[in-house]
Amino acid sequence: MLSSRRPLLFLLANALILLLWAWLYRPIYPYLGVIFTRQEFRLNQIVLILVFAVILYQMRRQRFRPRPFAPPQLYLPALLLALGASLVFLLAERFLDINTLSATLFGLATYGLIGLWLNPERWRRGLPAALLLVGALPFGEHMDTFIGYPVRLATARLVSAGLGHLGVPSLGVDTILVFENGISQVDNPCSGVKSLWTGGLFFIAATWIEARPLNRRWLLTGLTFVLLLLSANLARVFILVLVGQAAGWRLLAQMLHVPLGVIGFVVACAIAWRMLAWVGAQSNPEESQAPAAPAPRPAWLAPALLAAIFSMTLIYAPKPQSSAAAAAPDWSFPPELQTQPWELSDAEHGWLYGNEPRDSVRAARWRFQYRQLSGSILFVASDTWRAHHRPERCFTVYGLQIQQSQPIFAAPDFPLRWLTLGISGDKPLYSAAYWLQSADRLTEDYAARIWDDLTPQPQPWVLVTVLFDAPLDPGHPALPDLFQQIRLTVQAGLEAR
Repeated sequence: MLSSRRPLLFLLANALILLLWAWLYRPIYPYLGVIFTRQEFRLNQIVLILVFAVILYQMRRQRFRPRPFAPPQLYLPALLLALGASLVFLLAERFLDINTLSATLFGLATYGLIGLWLNPERWRRGLPAALLLVGALPFGEHMDTFIGYPVRLATARLVSAGLGHLGVPSLGVDTILVFENGISQVDNPCSGVKSLWTGGLFFIAATWIEARPLNRRWLLTGLTFVLLLLSANLARVFILVLVGQAAGWRLLAQMLHVPLGVIGFVVACAIAWRMLAWVGAQSNPEESQAPAAPAPRPAWLAPALLAAIFSMTLIYAPKPQSSAAAAAPDWSFPPELQTQPWELSDAEHGWLYGNEPRDSVRAARWRFQYRQLSGSILFVASDTWRAHHRPERCFTVYGLQIQQSQPIFAAPDFPLRWLTLGISGDKPLYSAAYWLQSADRLTEDYAARIWDDLTPQPQPWVLVTVLFDAPLDPGHPALPDLFQQIRLTVQAGLEAR
């Protein structure tokens, strides 16, 4: 009788493990829901569907049958991946609060958990598919934010040093960053660090198609591929800055941008594809004369796994939100800048605040009149970067399209992002500008704002967005004075907190 009940006990234990696992990773489900429903992630949705379809096809082709009545097996690589990625997930949620990183760890840990019931050889062969599935998450923008900023900074320093050796010492790092950010839009796949995401998908897909094993040679090939992509981007930026900024041939630099990016990316991919042959081929367990011994299935593993997952659910703690923003800054505009408060609607409040606590975000809006300029000003003050959305997304919510986006300087130390807004291909309807400002720093780079939040002592920032009632030329003579007045207002409000 006990023997007949053992399968039911194993089924119950497996169900409890899955339920606890689902409960542990519950904080990322809203983020995954956004990825699967929002229009801006359409490309990621298509990639995910294609990868899912191929995985299901492979499972059907290989006659894969789940074994819900089997106890978990003691396969160390899978067990270490499941528990190790889960522990890193707890640390990431506690100290970083980066959704894409948490979703990545969820995918890797879940594949590790699956390996406790899957044939070890089949689990190793399916690892590229799992990596491809995880890689279909929206890494492009986040890589450009979290990894791209330090890489762009290092690239700008190398380019500045290289130009100095050529006798062009006047181009500083900030000048190169703003110029390159303007000449190459961040939504192009060849624009710097985003090529790492595209190249990573290519490399993992090639590994899967070519059935290459994930060994040290594969890792060395991948690292070489990363260096090739970064070197190609370094050469691209160097040529663009040399031609467009140093020589003053900006139109030629714009014409060269796409060809240089595509050529560098294609050459790096071709070299990586050829290097994969050096990795070797995976062994086919069906052709092996001596099949590997099955992994042991000790009786203590299921209870230990339940205890470990349950303990992690108990110690889970999200990153604490700072309450320093509870005191609203006192915004006092100069008399020459005529302003009138303009209350935000409930829908606008919901979009701006999102899931953030109301006491961690302070948003205020005004109508303004300055000389012959008129429009609206929006301040969003917060101690957390998650409350600061890109204004481009806000404008698309209202049906406006970004017809042009470029960084400009209102002063030598005052970079900002200039936008031209319209509907489809019609003529421009509005112009807008935005920047991010703290007590001692000002930038138009969203990544710089996020990296400041990862420092031991982050400081409050204000996202400033100015929307004009009509399209304007960024060289309008009244704009620098207007932006300077707003900058001083924000500075005074931050210093008075």
